[in-house]
Amino acid sequence: MALKKIAKTMQHYFKFLLFLFWGATITASAQDKKVISGTVTDANSGESLVGATVFISELKLGTSTNDYGYFSIELNPGSYTLIFNYVGYQSQSLPIDLTENLNKIKIELSPSEIGLSEVEITADRDQQSHVRDVQMSSVNLPIEQIKKIPAFLGEVDIIKAIQLLPGVATAGEGHSGFFVRGGSADQNLILLDEANVYNAAHLFGFFSVFNPDAIKDVQLYKGGIPSRYGGRLASVLDIKMNEGNLKHFEGTGGIGLLSSRLTLQGPIKKDKASFLVSGRRTYADLFLKLSNNEALNNNQLYFYDFNVKSNYTLDDKNRLYLSGYFGRDIFGVQDGLAKIGWGNATGTLRWNHIFNQKLFANLTGIYSKYDYNLGSKEGLETFDWTSRIEDFNLKYDVGYYQNPKSTWRVGAQVIHHNFQPGEISINLDSTRFDYKLDRTKAIETGIYIEREQDISPRLKVKYGLRHSALLNIGKGVSYNLNETYEVTDTLNHPKGKIYNRYGGFEPRLAARYSLSEISSLKFSYNRMRQYAQLASNATASSPLDIWFLASPNVKPQLADQIAIGYFSSFRKWKIEYSAELYYKDMRNAIDFKNQAQLLLNNQLEAELRFGRARAYGLEVFVKKDWGKLNGFLSYTLSRTEKLIDVDETLPGIEIFPAKYDKTHDISLVASYQINKRVSVGMNFVYATGLAATFPSGKFLYKGITIPTYTSRNGGRFPAYHRMDFSLTLKPKQKEKPKKYTSEWVFGVYNVYNRHNTYTINFKESNSNPNQLVAEKFYLFPVLPSVTYNFKF
Repeated sequence: MALKKIAKTMQHYFKFLLFLFWGATITASAQDKKVISGTVTDANSGESLVGATVFISELKLGTSTNDYGYFSIELNPGSYTLIFNYVGYQSQSLPIDLTENLNKIKIELSPSEIGLSEVEITADRDQQSHVRDVQMSSVNLPIEQIKKIPAFLGEVDIIKAIQLLPGVATAGEGHSGFFVRGGSADQNLILLDEANVYNAAHLFGFFSVFNPDAIKDVQLYKGGIPSRYGGRLASVLDIKMNEGNLKHFEGTGGIGLLSSRLTLQGPIKKDKASFLVSGRRTYADLFLKLSNNEALNNNQLYFYDFNVKSNYTLDDKNRLYLSGYFGRDIFGVQDGLAKIGWGNATGTLRWNHIFNQKLFANLTGIYSKYDYNLGSKEGLETFDWTSRIEDFNLKYDVGYYQNPKSTWRVGAQVIHHNFQPGEISINLDSTRFDYKLDRTKAIETGIYIEREQDISPRLKVKYGLRHSALLNIGKGVSYNLNETYEVTDTLNHPKGKIYNRYGGFEPRLAARYSLSEISSLKFSYNRMRQYAQLASNATASSPLDIWFLASPNVKPQLADQIAIGYFSSFRKWKIEYSAELYYKDMRNAIDFKNQAQLLLNNQLEAELRFGRARAYGLEVFVKKDWGKLNGFLSYTLSRTEKLIDVDETLPGIEIFPAKYDKTHDISLVASYQINKRVSVGMNFVYATGLAATFPSGKFLYKGITIPTYTSRNGGRFPAYHRMDFSLTLKPKQKEKPKKYTSEWVFGVYNVYNRHNTYTINFKESNSNPNQLVAEKFYLFPVLPSVTYNFKF
């Protein structure tokens, strides 16, 4: 019954989309215009280049390629020069005499090399794309740029690179979570080939799950989020995997102190079908086996990743993509005495279809799973705890290139959520006890339409509307709570019944006003809804945190964000810069009461407290990505506050800083190409310490020592700062390029041995029992690393 209602709802959605879409298409110009369309790819591998710019010099306008390297432009007949640019590639010009439609244009860009004059000549043209684009609060990081950043223990990490950007904060040492413009870690939508990744951390947060050798493109949206994205309040991190080399077989890999990796890719059928397989594994457990300590050499401690992708061109208008990710962490003590494991699995099947030169569509089926297990074994006593999240997602997206001044996108999706927070099995003296937390299921739907339009030579806008909804479905259990959050009744809902629903519209708007050829003002507004959230009292997420869905007692979180920015560049030095101001208001914000019980709690909703939150700040970003010296400087001045009643002993709304609130956050990243064989890299970070609740004293009551605390998050950790360094050496090469190339990367993490605070513990002073003494615990001193990378 529920599925029929959902199908009927989706049918209405599609009818609404078709109505809007048809209205858009009939507004096209009646002039006898011609269409230019085609693809932009990497000349060496055939990989499509996402976001490559196509600039028409005579008209001072252009477009960019979509997620599949496809572009389309409609122009009046005439002679034009098309200029194709992509960061890190040589520019290419294409003179055309447009008298008839031109389709199937294939532009192949070659990677640039230091010192090539072509790069210097075209730098000024491509440099202005950040000024011309309507999109703001967004950063694209090519994977080659990420690989230049000095890495912790030599492990290149996408998440660690993201944490260096303005408006993005980290919880500190050893955390892969990130916080964007006042949002918590679970308010980031992390997508790998469109599949949701619920936990992007390896080794309890020291590394992320993304193998850089398998990744092609990384795009972060902090504000002005396009209408096609939904489900999270703070940001969208959209990561796309390599498609596989269509021209020749090749392999890349690396051997480091912590892990090794290998990626193989090549054509199944040249220029028609390709494959990619990529694997990575740590081997800390192998070193443990070399120990003479028997308690250590029986332990397990490692993670692995496996990426796979294949694509097949059926014909000029149809292409299939199949990709998957499988990764897991394993930690075990003494042959199963204690064990913990967690991991992600994703799968994406996409059908890419070109109806004509203007109309482009994708039908995508997506599977995403996250699970963990915790257990112990000692004689007849055993303990086993498992948890699982599964999503099945079907989406359809259509792009319509009306003309150079107008582009449309419409689409719809439906997600089936299945959350199993915990199944526990305990054996005590041959007696088995089973306990299962309530399973929750829901259907999340979304429909959107957006348009990017040039209103005038100076004014360009992107506006859209999204409608999202969540339907809780049985078989399930819900609880009635009174004003003091006590459970008064338990309701059992039969299988297939919709027992609760939420939904609403999410308007989006972005605008760019050009002040000159090298400067512009931008504005954006977006509303977001979030139906799934994380239960965690810690600053950063852990594998055992519990995800839960909106329900009769938990309203979806809602955020409205506005931002205004100034974007410009220094042509002489080929430097681009921007400054953005933002304000975000969040409703139905979630926190937890003091001493909340989160684990193994079927009535978790009674531990929640709701209110509002707000975040505001200034972000400055300066970037240079041309020439021998390149890098960026980011600075964030921000404030994040919550307005929630979390203390039952003191009724009333409290205003307190979020745990991840940081006043100042600075990152400097630079790399310098000394010559073709030698390059160096450096990064420096400084940030205000995290907010924390500290004991301020204690008192005795009937012989019991009771601590007293500062106001919630009223204290601060010491400021965090660190510098890293890397040196890359490539061997000498003969005149003819070798089929096998390699490089050595030497790195030093925390160059000046800063003891950054990880935690602070308090204990009684040995000299005065009435005083508390703080003990700081830090993780990393100076850490050298060496990695050998190769390609064949």
